[in-house]
Amino acid sequence: MKTISRDDLKTMNETEHEDFVLINVLPRDAFNREHIRTSINIPVEEPSFLEQVEAVAGSKERKIVVYCANVDCDASPKAAKKLEDEGFTNVYDYEGGTKDWFAQKHAA
Repeated sequence: MKTISRDDLKTMNETEHEDFVLINVLPRDAFNREHIRTSINIPVEEPSFLEQVEAVAGSKERKIVVYCANVDCDASPKAAKKLEDEGFTNVYDYEGGTKDWFAQKHAA
């Protein structure tokens, strides 16, 4: 599994406008409280998680970045592993998650 830093994600998101899907894998109530603006919510615990991701991505080769709450949260590594096990080839885990993303924003 590949990881991605906040700076790399910020560049992909805001500067390069790279083609990728940013997925918050937390339960819907956590997503509704706080999430990265360009992300969608597909909870890793949903029975149809893999099908939903494939439908949104359109291809198992498209770049997918998953994230959860923070570095201690295991939802995004679990999601990345599920995706890789299912044959997705371009999966990244933003380990810092929501906490890291907004810590930087509030510090700026």
